[in-house]
Amino acid sequence: MQLLFETFRRKKKHGMDFVALETIRALQQLDSVNEYFILVQPGEDRCLQETANFHIVEVQCPTYFLWEQVALPLSLAKIKPDLVHCTSNTAPLYCPYPLVLTLHDIIFLEKKKGNYRSLYQRLGRVYRRWVVPRVLPKCKLIITVSDFERAHITRSLSLNPDSIVTVHNGLSPAFSPSKKDRAVVDRYIPAESYLFFLGNTDPKKNTPNALKGYGLYLKRSKRQLPLLVADLEEPVIDALLARENLQEIKPYLCYPGYIPNKDLPYIYAGSFAFLYPSLRESFGLPLLEAMASGVPVVSSRTSAIPEVAGEGALLVDPTDPEAIARQLIELEESASLYEEQVQYGLHRASLFSWKQTAARVLEMYHQIKQV
Repeated sequence: MQLLFETFRRKKKHGMDFVALETIRALQQLDSVNEYFILVQPGEDRCLQETANFHIVEVQCPTYFLWEQVALPLSLAKIKPDLVHCTSNTAPLYCPYPLVLTLHDIIFLEKKKGNYRSLYQRLGRVYRRWVVPRVLPKCKLIITVSDFERAHITRSLSLNPDSIVTVHNGLSPAFSPSKKDRAVVDRYIPAESYLFFLGNTDPKKNTPNALKGYGLYLKRSKRQLPLLVADLEEPVIDALLARENLQEIKPYLCYPGYIPNKDLPYIYAGSFAFLYPSLRESFGLPLLEAMASGVPVVSSRTSAIPEVAGEGALLVDPTDPEAIARQLIELEESASLYEEQVQYGLHRASLFSWKQTAARVLEMYHQIKQV
C-alpha cells in the first residue's frame, strides 16, 4: 500500500506539528512493508530522515493555501497513492484518493474568546472555517485526539459517529526527570527554581488569568518564584500587563520568546511546577510532557484536559485567578502534596506513547484499505 502523508514544515513548531512528526517517526519503527511519501515544504529544518520505505518529497509553494489546494493535488496526480492522510485539520478540496483527515479540534468554528493578535492566526482561522466543512464529507475517516473532541465534533457538525475515531496523542521519551542541565535552563531564566507557563497570543491559552493568578501567588508566597513565560514577546506582555493593571509583576517574569523543542525537556525538568490553565484544549500534550518530567501541573477542569490528566490531577476553574493562586501556594507549602503529584504525573504520563498512537493509525489505514 502506498500512503501519502501531508505535513507542512515549520521552523517554529507547535502542537499539531509535533503530533505529525512523532507519529511519522513511530510509523517508521513499526512499518517496514507499506510505502510512505511524506510531503513537506522545503526548508533548512531536517527533522525527519528517509528510510527504505519512507520518502520525503519537498513541494515548493509561497503560501500554505496554495501549497495545500494547488501543489498538493498536483503531487497526488504524480504519486497516485492508495491513501492520503492530511494531519493538520485541513485538506485539499480536490482529492480523488481515499482521504484520512486528522481534525484536532473545531475551535475555529466556535465563537472567538478574545482577539488573535497574529495575522497568521487570523488568516488560518478564516482558511479553516472555509475548508473544513467542505472537505469533511469527502473523508473516508476522520481522526481526532480525544473522546471529548470526538463527541464535540460529532454533535456540532451532525456527523455519523462511525465516521470519526479517537486516537490519543503519544509522548516522547525525551521528557524525563533526569533531564537536568543548568546550562540550558540559564539561557532562558537565571533562577534555581521557577514556575513555567507556555503562553501565546491564542485566547484559549488564557494568558490574562494565568498572570492574574500568578500575581495573587506573589502576594501570598514566601518564596515568590519567578515565572518563565514561553512564546510571548515583551511588547505583547507589556500590553497585557497594562490592560490588566499587573505591571508590578513584570520584574518576576522571564520571557525569552519561542523555546525550541530540543530544550523543552530541560525547561520542564528544571521547573518547580507547570502552569497550564487553558480555556480549551482538544488534548493538552504539554501537561503530559510536564508530568513525564516529574513536575506537578496546575491545569483546567475544562474540555479534554480531565480526560488526559486523569482523576488525580490538580485541576481548577481556569477563569478563577484565585483558584490558580491557591493551588500554587498549596504545592509550595505541602511537601506531601508535591511528592504525591510528582508520582501521580509520572504514572499518568507512562500510559501514553507515540508507538501506541502509530499502531492505532496503522490499524485505521488497513481497515480503510480492506473496505
